[in-house]
Amino acid sequence: MAEEEAKAMTVEETKAISVEEPKGLDYIPEVILKKRKNRDELAFIRKKQLELGNFGKKKKKVADIKRPEDFVLEYRAKEVDLIRMKQRVKRPKSSPPPINSNLVFIIRIQGKNDMHPKTKKVLNSMQLRSTFTGVFARATDGLFQKLLKVQPYVTYGYPSDKSVKDLIFKKGYTIIEGNPVPLTDNNIIEQALGEHEIFCIEDLVNEIARVGVHFREVMRFLGPLKLNKPEAGVLHGKKQVFSEGGDTGNREDKINDLIIKMN
Repeated sequence: MAEEEAKAMTVEETKAISVEEPKGLDYIPEVILKKRKNRDELAFIRKKQLELGNFGKKKKKVADIKRPEDFVLEYRAKEVDLIRMKQRVKRPKSSPPPINSNLVFIIRIQGKNDMHPKTKKVLNSMQLRSTFTGVFARATDGLFQKLLKVQPYVTYGYPSDKSVKDLIFKKGYTIIEGNPVPLTDNNIIEQALGEHEIFCIEDLVNEIARVGVHFREVMRFLGPLKLNKPEAGVLHGKKQVFSEGGDTGNREDKINDLIIKMN
């Protein structure tokens, strides 16, 4: 009997020894826990940004990141642009050319970060806020003075009636409640310009081509025309004037050839 009790006690003691008591959790300061939480949140946000960069927007290359010297070069380019703009206006040979037509079509073909704010202001005043946009304008000495100031960034000339019609029919639009609306419905034109006896798109084209009495109202109604980027070789990226083998400046009637390639 005594032997059985001894064996039973030995078994119970062995079980008690084999079962270890659970250890308590290590104490972690609250500051460290907050840092871990912020780090995990930042890691999650960064992961999402990388996913959007790879699968949504175009991934930014290392070459696209600006260095301090890039800002210096950009500032110098803007200052040089301002100096050259003043020189062009003052040169005797840069006096406004003789006006051969009442209508001018202007296309912005260059200009990005190397423009002085004054140059950009002139372009914006003509609604040429982005490259490969075009506008019609009444030919005046004041207009050609403006074009001299921004000559390295635009080309212009005298559009034919066919070019005017093709541009308006294909690229013409107006802005309604902040949204661009193509001119596919003559009711839109009649509601906006009917008081000036312009009821349809043909009346609109005619008013622009002959630079009529209500030309200004028509230009306010139209948005700047967004042209196609020309194929390689059409423009050479040269800021010299067209008459000297470049891309910019007055093309006179040759502007119609460029319109065909960009419409």
